[in-house]
Amino acid sequence: MADPRTRWMARLAFLAAAAPVVLLLAVAGLRGSVALLLIGAAGMAVMLAGAFWFLSHRGFARWIGAVVVLGAPVTVALLYARQNLMWVVVALAALWTAMVACGRNALARVKHQPVHEVPPPRRPFLIMNPRSGGGKVVRFELEKRARELGADVALLTGDVPVTDLARQALRDGADLLGVAGGDGTQALVAAVAAEAGVPFLVLSAGTRNHFALDLGLDRADPAAGLAALTDGVELRVDLGRAGDRVFVNNVSFGAYAEVVRRPEYRDDKARTALDLLPDLLTGQRGPHLRMRIGDREVAGPQAILVSNNPYGTDDVAGLGRRHGLDGGVLGVLAVRGLLLVRSTVTEVTVEADEPEIPAGIDGESVLLPTPVHCTISPGALRVRVPRHRPTPPPELDWVRLRHLALARHR
Repeated sequence: MADPRTRWMARLAFLAAAAPVVLLLAVAGLRGSVALLLIGAAGMAVMLAGAFWFLSHRGFARWIGAVVVLGAPVTVALLYARQNLMWVVVALAALWTAMVACGRNALARVKHQPVHEVPPPRRPFLIMNPRSGGGKVVRFELEKRARELGADVALLTGDVPVTDLARQALRDGADLLGVAGGDGTQALVAAVAAEAGVPFLVLSAGTRNHFALDLGLDRADPAAGLAALTDGVELRVDLGRAGDRVFVNNVSFGAYAEVVRRPEYRDDKARTALDLLPDLLTGQRGPHLRMRIGDREVAGPQAILVSNNPYGTDDVAGLGRRHGLDGGVLGVLAVRGLLLVRSTVTEVTVEADEPEIPAGIDGESVLLPTPVHCTISPGALRVRVPRHRPTPPPELDWVRLRHLALARHR
């Protein structure tokens, strides 16, 4: 049950969210408030349309979209300034800041996923990619530190598949598998660990380290994760599956998956994406996709993102944090033009007019046979984490905040 301070912080977040409406009514009255809101909404719509135009065109037409993206908010601000309402904009920004601060404070006080006390592993085995994350394995002396703590370490050279290394380690008696590398490598070893029922350890030695972020690990210091070998606790987390492939973060189809598979993407991500997106977003390149969720069908989405547990409601791009990894559900995000389809399910099927389609599984480009059935395996993975780890500020979750705000003291 939430304590009184948590409840009041949640209530203050809702008050700060409602205050802008009261402020607009007080300043401009009902008719004027509606007009101001419509102006703001129109500016946002024009800006989004300009962003889509920028991404779906090339050459001079693309830069027209850029001008629209920059010009829309400036135009709205000038209209407000002509009505001497810039102070209202500043007040709204302050209220927004207060809302976010109160909401995050309330959510940070809620106890999250339970941990389990476990003894230290006897024969931990860690796989390290010395090229991952710009050489973090070498820079943070992860191999040396792990061996000093009694772990066996194998460095990835490309000669032996990572899954073969993990399975051989289990045959040799390893009772923990760990990875210092990117999310794609982590997913491959996590699948082996889950199948064998042994704990899995993550060292944030990749480039983005999204899985480490959602586990509460320190992404700035990969070596801090080694504390799990001597003073660790255990979490039970879900695993996503796309066909017979496991993912710890997400699997993407459509535009992003097509971009990632290009060889030049690794050297120049932005240029490659801007060069390919016009054809992908207008349907001139790539397979024609369909997404089925139960009896519901979404035809022709340009991009689909299926995640192991949903991303925060304030993170429409799937680039931030998930509130938890033990909800037993998939998050689904599909983009069709300016239409955004969002859902939380246990199963989703992606179909196409081709026998195989590109997919990005935790950032790694693969080809999957169609149709692709994506499912969730609740609590499939045992993850060993340090007892003491940083707690980044939670993303806003209005459903959870509402429950906290309405909770009664007992």
